[in-house]
Amino acid sequence: MAEGAFVAYYRVSTERQGRSGLGLDAQRKAVEDFLNGGNWRLVAEFTEIESGKQADRPALAKAFRACRLHGAKLVIAKLDRLSRDAHFLLGLEKAGVDFVAADMPTANRLTVGIMAMVADEERRLISKRTKEALAAAKARGAQLGGNRGCIISAEAREISRQARQAASEARAADLAPVIAELQAAGATSLGGLARGLNERGIPTARGDTKWTPVQVSRVLAKLSV
Repeated sequence: MAEGAFVAYYRVSTERQGRSGLGLDAQRKAVEDFLNGGNWRLVAEFTEIESGKQADRPALAKAFRACRLHGAKLVIAKLDRLSRDAHFLLGLEKAGVDFVAADMPTANRLTVGIMAMVADEERRLISKRTKEALAAAKARGAQLGGNRGCIISAEAREISRQARQAASEARAADLAPVIAELQAAGATSLGGLARGLNERGIPTARGDTKWTPVQVSRVLAKLSV
C-alpha cells in the first residue's frame, strides 16, 4: 500500500504519441492503480516526449528536483519508462531520489542493488578486514571502543564543512526556480516568499519546520553568490 508523497513521471518516445496521448493514458492508469488506497499524495506530474536512449531529459530533471524539494518518491508506470541503460539507472543515486515502478515495485532496490554489486562487495571486504583487525587487536589485549582522546583533524573538519556547504548550495539551486516563480507572481518580500514555499508544501532543509523570512534570506544569499 502506497504511503507518503509521490511525483509521477510519464514518457513516450515520439511526438506523435505525445499528441495523441497513446501510451500516456495507460501509464497514468498504472500509476493510479498502484497508488490506490493508503495514505499518499501526488505532489506533481511530469510528461516527457523523448527516446529512452537519451539520458538528458529536462522533464525528468524537473521531476527529480520536485522529489528532492518535497521529500517525495518518483513513481513510474513501467521500468523501461526511465531507461534500458543500466548506467542511467545508477544515476538515480546521484540524483538523491528514490523511485518505484508500478509494474515492479521492488525494482528500485533490486535493480540498483544488482548494478551496485561490485561496490557492495568492496564494502563487504572492507568491513571484513576491519572486523578481523579489531579481533586481532582484542586478542592482543587492546581496549576497544570509547573515546580515547581521538582528535578530529583540521583537514577532516574542512572536508565536513565543504560537504555541508555543497549540500546547502545544491538545495538552494533546487529552490531557485520555485522562488523565481513566486517572485514573478508578486511575492517580493521575504515573508511573502516564505508563505509561498509553505503553501506549496515544500519542506525546509530540516523537514520538520515551516519556512521563515530568515531561512529564505539565507537561500537568497546562496543564490546571489
